[in-house]
Amino acid sequence: MVQTALHALYDALFQLAALAVPLAVTLGALLLALLLVGLLDRERFRAGLNWAGARLPFLTRWGLVALAVGAGALATYVTRRAVDARMGAQLNARYANAADPAGGETVQTAPHVSLLTTRTYTRTLVLPADVYARLNLNGGWETLLPYLSGAGGQSVQDLREGFTRRGRNLVYTRDLTLQTEEPLGLDTTRAHADLRFVNPAGGRGTYYNATFTADYTFTNPREKASPVRFVFPLPYGSGTLSGFRLTVNGRAYRASDLQGGSVWEGVVGAGQTVRVNVTYQHQGSRGWSYRLADRREPLRNLDLTVTANRPAKFERYSLYPTSTERAAFGGPQTLHWQLQDVITAQNVAVVFAQGSVREMLAKIGLVQPPALVLAALLAVLWAGRRRLPLPPLRLAGAVLGLSVGFALGGVLTAYLPPVVAVPLGALLGAAFGVIVLGRAYLFPLAVTALVPLTFLAVGHAGLLLTLLAAVTLGGLFLTREGFVAVGRRAT
Repeated sequence: MVQTALHALYDALFQLAALAVPLAVTLGALLLALLLVGLLDRERFRAGLNWAGARLPFLTRWGLVALAVGAGALATYVTRRAVDARMGAQLNARYANAADPAGGETVQTAPHVSLLTTRTYTRTLVLPADVYARLNLNGGWETLLPYLSGAGGQSVQDLREGFTRRGRNLVYTRDLTLQTEEPLGLDTTRAHADLRFVNPAGGRGTYYNATFTADYTFTNPREKASPVRFVFPLPYGSGTLSGFRLTVNGRAYRASDLQGGSVWEGVVGAGQTVRVNVTYQHQGSRGWSYRLADRREPLRNLDLTVTANRPAKFERYSLYPTSTERAAFGGPQTLHWQLQDVITAQNVAVVFAQGSVREMLAKIGLVQPPALVLAALLAVLWAGRRRLPLPPLRLAGAVLGLSVGFALGGVLTAYLPPVVAVPLGALLGAAFGVIVLGRAYLFPLAVTALVPLTFLAVGHAGLLLTLLAAVTLGGLFLTREGFVAVGRRAT
């Protein structure tokens, strides 16, 4: 990161050097104009020189403030370029020194239950005597069996076939026993997905740690004990599952042969209800879905809850939650889907409003130089409204301290999550400014430090900036007596 910062610094200095020529031309033109004025009106020229000489120390001190703002803007620019280059290198690197998120957009399909039934089918084929004679098998009837087979498959339970003689004819008989599945709907579904988003250190991408827990019940409607198959499909796009557990009527089963999902088979008594619990943890990103069915199927009783600490949106044409509970400004929220006796082919699909960490840090870096200019202007206005002393050298030191804090926040993103590193850097910068200017300037410095932090709230930066501007105007133009008067009018 240091080498990248040096390259960015060299680029910035070269850009400043490119401005030296037009600046020199402009200064030369101004000097030539002053000389012409001196030749035409010597008295006014001398008076102007005396005026400038008397105010030169004052202008020099405030020039240091402008120089501090420029140096701070240069420092934040170099830091932003270095952070962006580091994150770009991480995204494109073949190897990494930290773990990447283990999953993507997760899709969990609802389980399906079926009653198992065995049926036997009989097939008979008669070969006339003349056909048998033409084949000239000489008693080797079994050589015809490969040409008459083709009934293999997982659903085949038993296969018996052979030839018999009936007079002059040859009779082929096949008894095929197949296992068929009769769909059996779930009585109740109680599922809960808890999604906790994480912004890892170094800006390696935002992901969530998910815990999925579901309770299912189904009943054998037949008047006799019947074999039942319960299939729980494993989630798609979830990466590594941990803590996977399938419990049927209080008995835990170990997962095996998961090509078609986690399968349980057993004999269920007539009218008996089976209770199944499934739980696991995994990582994911961007969104989470619960696929109810690939075709229209009835839902007797569905209660699905999704909790997340990030604002959610819903895929178009998916099932909208029946109720939501959410906190303001992107806090935790709870989504409920409670459906009874419905027939639907829609699914639950939740996506989360999130920009990339790289884009968020780029926006914060772009707004930091204007924030330094705002700090100087607010300090001047605050001093004028409160009639406070404002030495230019102290203001320059406060601006430099604030810029150092901004730069430190960018550097700390390589070691801490951005939601911790950026506020920590802004806090240290504001603290340094308060130490230099004094506690009387806490308000303008705090406002300036909060401006870049508004972009940490993805999707709410505009609202937060507007509220911050309103608070700033109120703090500037309302004195303590004004606040008291406003409070009395409100009461």
